[in-house]
Amino acid sequence: MTSTPSIIQLKTNFFSDLEKVKTERELQELRDAYLGRKRGALVALLKSISSAPIDTRPSLGKQANELKLEIDTALSDRRKNISKQTDSFNQIDVTLAGRPVELGRRHPLTILREQLESIFTGLGFEILHGPEVEDDYHNFEALNMPSEHPARDMQDTLYLETSLRSTQPNELPPTLLRTHTSGMQIRYMEDHEPPVRIIAPGLVYRRDNPDLTHSPMFQQIEGLVVGENVSMSDLKGILEVFLRNLFDRETQVMLRPSFFPYTEPSAEVFITCVFCHGAGCPVCKKTGWLEILGCGMVHPAVFEAVGYDPERYTGWAFGLGIDRVALLKYRIEDIRLFYENDLRLLEQFPY
Repeated sequence: MTSTPSIIQLKTNFFSDLEKVKTERELQELRDAYLGRKRGALVALLKSISSAPIDTRPSLGKQANELKLEIDTALSDRRKNISKQTDSFNQIDVTLAGRPVELGRRHPLTILREQLESIFTGLGFEILHGPEVEDDYHNFEALNMPSEHPARDMQDTLYLETSLRSTQPNELPPTLLRTHTSGMQIRYMEDHEPPVRIIAPGLVYRRDNPDLTHSPMFQQIEGLVVGENVSMSDLKGILEVFLRNLFDRETQVMLRPSFFPYTEPSAEVFITCVFCHGAGCPVCKKTGWLEILGCGMVHPAVFEAVGYDPERYTGWAFGLGIDRVALLKYRIEDIRLFYENDLRLLEQFPY
């Protein structure tokens, strides 16, 4: 018997739609449109056979079932073709040029700290690390800053809450986030006899409001030399070698008298401005000089606190803010950029 026009039209429509299918999703939508149990076109056709003349029903049912099988086969074949195309697309073409691999970068402060450590180890210094949570004695008392000393106000200390609650005389001494790494100098001298030649790098904390040049957390490096006949001229010579290695050989160094409770005499160290090279500019306030660190001869009271004989031994110490040096060396205007994890900054530095 010749196929009815409705079955012929359905078949024509299906294969026309099948040619347009490009993806798995479109293929599934096509299956639902023709073979779906509720709204499929072929299901609707099968249901309509019951209203056809009795003598044509067997033939129409047979043709409808044959069309269903043909549609199933066509859909299966089309799915295989789409899968092959997808697999081929996802394969790696070994003839293509390799893609660059993004590598992590070291932080600029880490780069600078390692450079500072390299300079001082080359000069015979030992690197010393210690706790960031310090007690009041090592952070202040042993450094010639008793509880009533006004210099404590200069530190803007962050005390730990548990130590602020301590009121009993037998309780542990107050603890704090160290305001400098000088406490490591005390700890080292308590356990070692002179000669001493150390640097102590690390994080320190102060109650500062963040701005262009201040941060409540920053990195510092401090140095200490103790021995017999150690003099201020030794200090100046070491600092000149250090600063010229850090910046350039043309860097000039100037010491200006100052005050620090744990050194006497004390000095602030200046270098020729890295921006104008001493000619005078807004950064150096037209002076041609930039303050870079503080230093001085170790106060006898510090030696007495650790059991050194101040009549026999002398020494000198210095302290340097790594973050502020980084601002000068890398020409960065805002110290906060070091702690914002902005990849645009980190990508400017070598691996």
